Amino acid sequence: MPPQTTIIVPALNSAATLGASLASVRGFPGLHELIVVDGGSVDGTVAIAAAQGARVVHAPAGRGVQLAAGAAVATGDWLLFLHSDTCLTVDGIAEAEAFISNPANGDAAAAFRMTLDDERPAARWVEWIAATRTRILALPYGDQGLLISRRLYDTVGGFRPIAIMEDVDIARRLGRKRIHLFQSAVVTTAERYRKHGFWWRPIRNLSCLTLWFLGVSPETIARIYNR
Repeated sequence: MPPQTTIIVPALNSAATLGASLASVRGFPGLHELIVVDGGSVDGTVAIAAAQGARVVHAPAGRGVQLAAGAAVATGDWLLFLHSDTCLTVDGIAEAEAFISNPANGDAAAAFRMTLDDERPAARWVEWIAATRTRILALPYGDQGLLISRRLYDTVGGFRPIAIMEDVDIARRLGRKRIHLFQSAVVTTAERYRKHGFWWRPIRNLSCLTLWFLGVSPETIARIYNR
């Protein structure tokens, strides 16, 4: 029997983007179940998820908490974690299928390249930062998705229910040798960057990463990040 995949999408007031994100995964080979973990939305997020045929799981707000909650009820052989403002591409689905089909990758994880849905040069700068961080530090952003076998996910302890930096935390436990970067990309909305600045947001992300490496608690980093 071919491997089955569970796609897990954390969401919070994501009505503007969730529909497109869920629609983009429909052609994923071996899609076994689609789980949306809602963190207490007050818009149409839950209704959109249900209309798309997703199983809705409720959890306290926070990506680490929500990702862990989704994985806890997932039953697929593989897990794909995808943000609610991110869409898979046809090339990305094909590359993910090839990765899953190779038995040697049962002890590896993969992330996509990140692209933003904005034509401005500043968006290319953000994409370059994400690619460079992944290549040099082996720390893909959560926006890049994470494809991982259930076995490996359980082996490294999965996502911890922490306030922030859950993507960095699990990547550190996976280690450089077990993280593969796909050539294909996912497409993420640039709305956050348009709102907060294509230059300021990466600087803030780098500051938070520095604090993480200095041992500052996720709760403290989250307070700084959300200011």
